[in-house]
Amino acid sequence: MLAHEYIPIGIFALIALSFPVLTFFIGRFFRPHNDNALKNSTYECGEVPRGEAHIQFHFQYYMFAILFVIFDLVVVFIVLWVQVYLDLEVSAKVVMLLFLLLTLLGLWYAFRKEDVIWI
Repeated sequence: MLAHEYIPIGIFALIALSFPVLTFFIGRFFRPHNDNALKNSTYECGEVPRGEAHIQFHFQYYMFAILFVIFDLVVVFIVLWVQVYLDLEVSAKVVMLLFLLLTLLGLWYAFRKEDVIWI
């Protein structure tokens, strides 16, 4: 393709990238600035907040979330792999099986560490 054929793509990319930035700054320019004590207070379903709002979450929740995201992505790879399984070469099948074994090894390691995650 010639360089002049990419001009519409460049214009579209420029508009697509500048639209969120421009709307952000235009919104900041036109919105009213009415600060008061009620507006600046923390919203707690109509209740006046008491005490400290920050609490310490256990590490297990984060570890569980990370494992969920990892295996959610693994499922995406498995679905794509299954769709083209018959057309793949042996080397691609071996690589995918190694990938699955590594993720299962990571899951086994996470389950073995009882102090890290409770499922």
